Amino acid sequence: MIVVDDASTDATAEIARQNNARVVSVNHRQIAATRNAGGRAAHGDRLFFVDADTTINSRAVASALRYMDKGAAGGGAPAWPDKNDPVPLYVRLLGVFALLLPKLAGFSGGAFMFCTRAAFQATGGFNERLYWGEESVFALALRREGRFVGLWDRVLTSGRRFRKISGLQLLAGGVRVALSPVKMFTQRSSVEKIWYDSNRADDDTMPNSLAVRLSNGITLVVLAVALTAPIWGLTPWSLTPLASSLGKVRFVVGTFLCHVGLLFWLIAGVLLVNLLRQKQWTGLIQSVGLIAFSAWQGWGAVHGVVRIWTQLYHWLAPF
Repeated sequence: MIVVDDASTDATAEIARQNNARVVSVNHRQIAATRNAGGRAAHGDRLFFVDADTTINSRAVASALRYMDKGAAGGGAPAWPDKNDPVPLYVRLLGVFALLLPKLAGFSGGAFMFCTRAAFQATGGFNERLYWGEESVFALALRREGRFVGLWDRVLTSGRRFRKISGLQLLAGGVRVALSPVKMFTQRSSVEKIWYDSNRADDDTMPNSLAVRLSNGITLVVLAVALTAPIWGLTPWSLTPLASSLGKVRFVVGTFLCHVGLLFWLIAGVLLVNLLRQKQWTGLIQSVGLIAFSAWQGWGAVHGVVRIWTQLYHWLAPF
């Protein structure tokens, strides 16, 4: 076991040594570079990357080892706060995506990832030009070397980051990613407060101010609306005429969803670039499927945006 101590100011290194871990001391203050330091110091043929605030279990480890024995290049497991860890309600709703995304889309958060040493060396590890999203880029790189596995076995991680920022701050971060993805991923200052803030005061306390509760409530509504998208898509417009109250609600929901859906073009573009570098046929098939799905969703969003703005133009033209 290797503990990479990245300029900590507490007893991390001492506790690690007391538990017979090998301590690698660095001063990167960057997630990707710190993980790579551990990977390069390791001697084994199977590498596991585990965040310091994450608790893993034997099921996840055993499952990962079985998949690598069968030829997988790497993978990851969904990581989510324990049921007794206080987090906003919208975070529990996000747990649906956290469980399905690694399995269906072949991506993973960085709290628990694994790979073979050969795949780690072939990819060069985590991209050290990135201050955020390095785990997704690493997952794409691993898929070029072989199969990337999303485990069903969940590991537990701290919910402190969800307590540190409000729901609206989280949504605003998503908007900034859409408007300026390069800056959000490559500039430390853009994600300083989320990923690199070392202030641990009141980490275990859920903020309870009116502003935070209102922010988290709005975020919960937005996510609930997003999850209803398949229902609206399968409901004929004849059942929800625009003149009715339900029809007006559907129009507002559709306006929101179709504009958010334009982000699928960005996803399709990233996957297409990775497709051109794909070496394995399994990854090729998965990438083609994801690109087709993203393009389908993006094309539908474009049609929705055109319809909505055309409708708004006709409504506003008399004025």
